[in-house]
Amino acid sequence: MNSITIMFLSFLVFAAITTSVHCTTDPPNPHKQVRDTDGDLVRVETNYYIIPTKKETGGGLSLRSTTDESCPLGIFQEDEDDDESLGIPVTFYPVNPKKSVIRVSTDLNIEFSESPLECDNSNVWKVGNYSGHSKRHYISPDGVKGHPGSNTISNWFTIEVFESGYKLKHCPSVMDNDTYDDGEEDDVEVLCKDVGFHKYSGQQRLALSDTPFGVVFQKA
Repeated sequence: MNSITIMFLSFLVFAAITTSVHCTTDPPNPHKQVRDTDGDLVRVETNYYIIPTKKETGGGLSLRSTTDESCPLGIFQEDEDDDESLGIPVTFYPVNPKKSVIRVSTDLNIEFSESPLECDNSNVWKVGNYSGHSKRHYISPDGVKGHPGSNTISNWFTIEVFESGYKLKHCPSVMDNDTYDDGEEDDVEVLCKDVGFHKYSGQQRLALSDTPFGVVFQKA
C-alpha cells in the first residue's frame, strides 16, 4: 500500500469521525417554531384555520350545538365537501404573553375568532369533565385565556410535530409554575393526551383521544 492510498484512507476515517461527532453533539431544538401552510411562522393573535394534514379525512373545525337547543356548543369537524369546509379560524396565545411566535411543545390557549351562535360562553378551548371520571373528555368553548395555574389547567394545549405536519395535545406544564393564584402548589391530576375525535350523534366531535388529529395551519 503506497503513501497516497494511506493518506486517502486516513482522510476518509477522519471525515467519518468528524461527521459522527457533529451529528451527536447537535441536538434537535425541542421548541422550534411552528410554520403555516405557506412556510411562514405562526404568529400570536393571527387567525389560522386548523385543517387536516390529509384533506380526504375531512375539513376544518367549527362550532355546533350539542343538543336540540342552540346552546351549549361543541367543536366538530366539517365535512370535506362542505362549502365552508375550512371551518372557523382560531388564534393562539402562548403562556408567555411576551412571545410573538408560536413554538412546539409550549403551553398555549386556543380561541375561535368568532361564533355562529350567541351563547353565554367564551370562544377559548377547554377540556370538559376535567375532575370527573368520564372516559371521554370533549373539548368545548368556554375556557379562560391566560392566568396559568390549577384553576385554568383545562384550558392549555400544545402543538407537537406529527408526521408531515402537526398535532394538538393537552398535557399542560403550567402546573410546574403554579404561583399565579395563591402562591402554593395544588394537588391536581393533569391529563395528558392527544387531541382527536369521538363520534357524537354521527359527527366527529373534538375530544382527547388515543388517535391524534394530524393538522396544518392555514392563514385565514
